Amino acid sequence: MNIIFLGTSSGVPTKTRNVTGIAVREEKGSGWYLVDCGEGTQHQILHTNLSVSSLQAIFITHIHGDHCYGLPGILASAGMSGRKEPLKIIAPNGVKEWVEATQQHTQLYLPFELEFICSDDLPSVDFKKVRVETGAISHRVPSYAYSFTEKDINPSLDIEKLALHGITRGPIWGQLKKGQDVEHNGKLINSDDYLLYDKNPRKIIVAGDNDQPELMSQLSRGANVLVHEATYTKEIVEKTGNSYGHSYAELVAEFAQRANIPNLVLTHFSPRYQSNPNASPSIEDIYQEAKTCYSGTLYLANDLDEYQLNKAGELKKL
Repeated sequence: MNIIFLGTSSGVPTKTRNVTGIAVREEKGSGWYLVDCGEGTQHQILHTNLSVSSLQAIFITHIHGDHCYGLPGILASAGMSGRKEPLKIIAPNGVKEWVEATQQHTQLYLPFELEFICSDDLPSVDFKKVRVETGAISHRVPSYAYSFTEKDINPSLDIEKLALHGITRGPIWGQLKKGQDVEHNGKLINSDDYLLYDKNPRKIIVAGDNDQPELMSQLSRGANVLVHEATYTKEIVEKTGNSYGHSYAELVAEFAQRANIPNLVLTHFSPRYQSNPNASPSIEDIYQEAKTCYSGTLYLANDLDEYQLNKAGELKKL
């Protein structure tokens, strides 16, 4: 599983950083998922080997423009490039109405179907190779984190547990083994509760803007990687007296340490932080603040950085 950063700036783009867009690519093949689509995201995609025809779904974390203003453009380009396959858009309330209004008022014709799923309902969405779960987090508007967990690792059924719970052999066993949640005796059965793995499935969490990382405690169980915004340092937040619904580096790093997440990638940096480590404030300030309270593998993302999460759960920058 790979992560490609298409934009790492907060609020507005800079000369070296576009606004938010993050691609999660499947282990094999060309399938990939887009989390957030700030203005200019489709331009950033042109600098990668990603193709809009292989895009499996778009996930929007929240409705602020630096996370979604690029959505109509990428849909239009996908249509003009000949995409025919339906496309899922998982997004908070309001995005569906906005996109449909844009289609109507700009005469945007799409030769493929859009399937909107409201993230306010906290859905889990199954694809062929990954399962994506939604977790509510805290910002000035409804905001969400999405976890991507691989599915194609051939688990076996916990037969003893199934028998203990009175789930007898039959078609339901096959559905559970495929990772499908099923109804049994009027109760929804979660497949993950009855699967055994020779190795743990890899899991990546990509969070939207969030000033309370601890809200991801349950979603983070078993996660190999957390991608989270660190818009500010603690010093700036204390000086201004307002985080505007964002996290600072120490806050995220302390959570990742407590949650035992082995890899942390910070992104969504305020444009005030300069790339020159000798300048003030510098992007290096964010790194050093996080490093003081996090012992795992720590990265600060740059535009077009690509990271690979290998089968051993190690995150490496390519």
